[in-house]
Amino acid sequence: MNLLYPFTTERTLIRVVEPADASLLLRYRLQNRDHLAPWEPLRDSVYYTLGHCTQTLVDSREAVRCDRAYPFFVLDVAGSEIIGCFTFANVVRGAFQACHLGYSIAEHRQGQGLIRESLQVAMHWAFNELDLHRVMANYMPRNERSARLLQHLGFEQEGYAKRYLQIAGVWEDHVLTSRIRSE
Repeated sequence: MNLLYPFTTERTLIRVVEPADASLLLRYRLQNRDHLAPWEPLRDSVYYTLGHCTQTLVDSREAVRCDRAYPFFVLDVAGSEIIGCFTFANVVRGAFQACHLGYSIAEHRQGQGLIRESLQVAMHWAFNELDLHRVMANYMPRNERSARLLQHLGFEQEGYAKRYLQIAGVWEDHVLTSRIRSE
């Protein structure tokens, strides 16, 4: 399995994160701090430092090596700006062959279909290269953009979890969805 080659779409370059990307990640975090805050856990100020970004990327590469998670950056075609991020996380092998999908998009890039375009390619990769059977993604009921994105990508609602994750300091309900590999 080759994880180092980039995927491309008409408007994006998609690749596994690298420790050398720390300054790009820091810029993405700082520029989107307020935009992403309602959808993420509370973040300490250290999260917005170059050192934390470097360690995050080192840890991410170790997760890839151990087949636990596959974090990607969605970049502009030139590779100079992070447009969004997504991760196939919590990979479970054996009889389950599944993972969770998480994603974010830069505030100034939302509504352009870029994350959808990127995830269409990435989902094909996850089912074929990673040999996954199920990809799960969950969203807060008020997050209408995520609901539409997941529906467009072929995810189906499977349940509803009360107080599922602590987001922005509050235990939030989540809609549980998944997409199963078509045989």
